[in-house]
Amino acid sequence: MQMMENLFSLIFVVALLAGTALELWLLGRQMTHVRRHRDRVPAAFASRFSLAEHQKAADYTRDRATIGLLEVVAGAVILLGWTLGGGVEWLVASVGALPGSPLWHGVVAIVALLLINAVLDLPLSLWRTFRVEARYGFNRTSVSRFALDLGLQVLLTLVLGGPLVAAILGLMEAAGQRWWLYAWILWLGFSLLVTWAYPLWIAPLFNRFTPLDRPDLRQRIEHLLSRSGFRSNGIFVMDGSRRSSHGNAYFTGLARHKRIVFFDTLLEALSAEEIEAVLAHELGHYKRRHVLKRLVTVSAISLGGFALLGWLSTETWFYQGLGVSTPSPATALILFALAAPVFTLFASPIGAALMRRQEFEADDFAVQQTGAGHLVNALVRLYRDNSSTLTPDPLYSAFHDSHPPAAVRIARISSNMCPT
Repeated sequence: MQMMENLFSLIFVVALLAGTALELWLLGRQMTHVRRHRDRVPAAFASRFSLAEHQKAADYTRDRATIGLLEVVAGAVILLGWTLGGGVEWLVASVGALPGSPLWHGVVAIVALLLINAVLDLPLSLWRTFRVEARYGFNRTSVSRFALDLGLQVLLTLVLGGPLVAAILGLMEAAGQRWWLYAWILWLGFSLLVTWAYPLWIAPLFNRFTPLDRPDLRQRIEHLLSRSGFRSNGIFVMDGSRRSSHGNAYFTGLARHKRIVFFDTLLEALSAEEIEAVLAHELGHYKRRHVLKRLVTVSAISLGGFALLGWLSTETWFYQGLGVSTPSPATALILFALAAPVFTLFASPIGAALMRRQEFEADDFAVQQTGAGHLVNALVRLYRDNSSTLTPDPLYSAFHDSHPPAAVRIARISSNMCPT
């Protein structure tokens, strides 16, 4: 048994070091590649981007990557501290000294770990928001609003996550060998409920949503929805400008509660035709059943994850190999949540490739509905306004980007591959 513990510890450390080295290497490639192309606008964008705009995007990408380097190193150090460094062991023992039942101790330990990690992440989050985003003119949030958002996130974690964790821990203790199946069903139901409730009760805690009051644009959008056979529960504008100048649009909710949401910054930046093209792209995800496919994929992966956790939770070497001497349902959940990303990192290119393929399919649908020109104009404007790099490193992009690189995407839309 001791050999199994040592072997698993070794595998974990090697995977963590390899993953950390890989992430640092990819970020280094990204920074080098962007810097190498900083002084020349790619030919495909020469008439649409000024050199100053291109260089701003390069510098913004570099500064974000710098934060990424620090996050990778800090994340590895913190993870080792929680696991082999004895942090989880100490936390669980400290909480166990409090009055209450083992179930209560487990919930408190998990919530405490989440809160401690949030505090540890706070310095880089503040730097990103109030230094990097502000330096490039994107940040519009205040310190008080940032603190309020953080407080609301903590409150939601306690109100929504606390009961879910308690229920899963209760199943682990009382539901027998198949607890993981019942826990997965519970988790899946919870996820669907939150997705359904998000536009109605959660999102309004952070932003104000008002019905779209531009009759010409509303008529255009309703015509697009009608010919696409899509029904929504309203078209809303979100006051995204309260926090950032970045623009976006998205669908949210389930069943009859689906909503179309535009950032107010997006409406200010694009013409009516371009907004329609962006919406057609988002609508393409629904028409091509990407939402359903992603739900099925996530459900299948999570089922496998719960099954794996069900097995690992019975193995002593799993706990001791990660620095915990006394097994418990709470430590099983904590250790699995901490260790799993170390191993799943290497499969990132698979998921990213599938998502980029879906983006291409959504682009195809948008071109069919609104034409290539408006979609290209909208994307180029968004790349420019958001300072998105036009020259990402291909390998970095393969691991991290859910959307195709700008040059590849624009070329494909403009080519004969997409109907016009």
